[in-house]
Amino acid sequence: MGFALSDMKLTSSAFDHGGSIPARHTGEGADVSPALSWSGAPDGAASFALICHDPDAPLVSPGNYGFVHWVLYGIPASVSQLAEGTDDYIQGVNNFGNN
Repeated sequence: MGFALSDMKLTSSAFDHGGSIPARHTGEGADVSPALSWSGAPDGAASFALICHDPDAPLVSPGNYGFVHWVLYGIPASVSQLAEGTDDYIQGVNNFGNN
């Protein structure tokens, strides 16, 4: 899957870049979303959407690859961070069928 070039950066205080995601933020733990923050959004952005896609996960259905763990959208352009466990904004459906 290709992505457009961008100076946008996404970080989390919950784990180091390239490090393992703590169990607290997985289905094997409390399954709580980590705190996230971003910078470098394109000028004129109207809103943000977040899709946490795991390309290394096993196929979950024919014709798809990986696994979508979390979908969040309707995030205003004025927002540049999400608190741990946020339930703000609109939750989309993941590959478990949950939102």
